[in-house]
Amino acid sequence: MNKAQLIDAIAAEAKITKADAKKSLDAFIKATGDALKNGERVALVGFGSFSVAERSARTGRNPQTGKPITIEAKKVVKFKPGSELSNSVQ
Repeated sequence: MNKAQLIDAIAAEAKITKADAKKSLDAFIKATGDALKNGERVALVGFGSFSVAERSARTGRNPQTGKPITIEAKKVVKFKPGSELSNSVQ
């Protein structure tokens, strides 16, 4: 499912216009991104939680040359599904 299909599904489920569904989805994405940038955790009961984790620096290999390279530390977004979401998939 891509973003357009998700907007269509939200509009149909909530019985709102596609324009309102797009605004709602865009607002959710922006609010979630802003919270994660501030180091906050976003938890949606039953759906799951988004958090930021620190990935430490490590040594990797250049696949073309095989030479070792250093991969810098960085922050990554993690998602942990909630129990209701996990159960609905099974």
